[in-house]
Amino acid sequence: MAQINIQNLTFSYDGNYENIFENVSFSFDTDWKIGLIGRNGRGKTTFLNLLLGKLKYNGKIVTSTHFDYFPYEVKHKEKMVIDLLEEVSPEIELWETMKNFKDLDLDENCLYQRFETLSNGEQTKLLLAILFAKENNFLLIDEPTNHLDYKSQECVKNFLSKQKGFIIVSHSRELIDCCVDHIISINKNDIEIQKGNFSTWWKNRQNQDNFELMQNERLKKDILKLQESAKERLEWATQVENSKNKRVSGLRPDKGYIGHKAARMAKSAKAIEQRKNKAIEEKEKLLKNIEKQDDLFLNSIKIKKETMIIVKDLSIFYDNKEVAKNINFDVEYGDKLAVCGANGSGKTSLLKILCGDDIKHTGDIYKDRELKISYVSQQYEWTGGNLIEFAKELKLDQTRFFTMLFKLGFKREQFNSDIKKFSEGEKKKIFIAKSLCEEANLYIWDEPLNYIDVISRLQIEQLLKNTNITLIFVEHDMAFVKNIANKIVNI
Repeated sequence: MAQINIQNLTFSYDGNYENIFENVSFSFDTDWKIGLIGRNGRGKTTFLNLLLGKLKYNGKIVTSTHFDYFPYEVKHKEKMVIDLLEEVSPEIELWETMKNFKDLDLDENCLYQRFETLSNGEQTKLLLAILFAKENNFLLIDEPTNHLDYKSQECVKNFLSKQKGFIIVSHSRELIDCCVDHIISINKNDIEIQKGNFSTWWKNRQNQDNFELMQNERLKKDILKLQESAKERLEWATQVENSKNKRVSGLRPDKGYIGHKAARMAKSAKAIEQRKNKAIEEKEKLLKNIEKQDDLFLNSIKIKKETMIIVKDLSIFYDNKEVAKNINFDVEYGDKLAVCGANGSGKTSLLKILCGDDIKHTGDIYKDRELKISYVSQQYEWTGGNLIEFAKELKLDQTRFFTMLFKLGFKREQFNSDIKKFSEGEKKKIFIAKSLCEEANLYIWDEPLNYIDVISRLQIEQLLKNTNITLIFVEHDMAFVKNIANKIVNI
């Protein structure tokens, strides 16, 4: 076991006014299983790239450990898998890699296939099998389950739970809960390390936030009382001091006594002022890392008819090949319907057909004529410009749109930044916010949570649970499906 020591790490991208990391210091052991979490744009992938030495920084990263990165960039995807093994880890015997094949439910026959012919799930599992076969390496894993169906996710999750010596960036609560024993959290103002999984960290985070909120409220009240008390005593001291020169019933006042009394009152006021300043200092230390989970909102329009969509005996074809058949369901107002199935089973095609795309199919689809659909695609529909231009071109209510983005963790200075520079999670949030701002009866979302951080997922989940939104969605985050869907269609 070795250690990885981070000493006074400071980093910012060219052109950025703020540092991503500033004088950050911490350490961790190489046999830990670490979940790296934080809001989109906080620097999770950046941190992995710093460990890999891909970026210039100030400070020190001290370790004797070799880092490997997942997903490994396969430059020649036309190669046979058996040749790829030699490229990635020439020092590893084939049998050492094959041990991982069984745990990952990989068919040995894939060794003699071209890498590019493998499915996303098979490619992910293959690369993990190779990289974990290497000795004395520490693996940096970035979003291993993106775009994987549930079966492949479960396989990867079970495999990772048996490994050690890695950092994983993932927004899947189930994955992090199952696979890690430590959490590194990139907060607003610092980085913290805790022992445990996501659920442990989240519970501690909420307890800490609640304590700070209560402490903040108490200090606000104390500061107000102390301000009033100090003001009162100063006013009394001034009045007493002024009374030195006033005669009462023709008698001269005892100036020494009065001066002493005024001085005591002034001293007491000063002591109260010091207590107030100390309370202010304590208050300023609070709430710096609280992640506001402000409630989201939407522009859903009620429809006259309860039944919005009826699908009967639907079959979907790719190049005259039937990929899905006998799909039947109906959608009523307030339904949240999850479409589940393996990769390539036709889930995305089904959503596109419901949106009116010309995809070959048979069967019947009945849609209400008044139906207005807001669609979130897996693919981003915008490639450049800033958020202000984005809102103008799509005729969005800017106030609603920007408020939504604020609630999802965006900063004001990002509104003038090129969207191309945003993280994948931030880009996805833009289209979720766009959809929520559109006037619609039905929302159709295709893998809306890909790349989106856990805290934002919880916000979106809360919105969907607390509103009568009518939603048809594809999502491989099964915790989300279980919490949201009242209907499930398996295809």
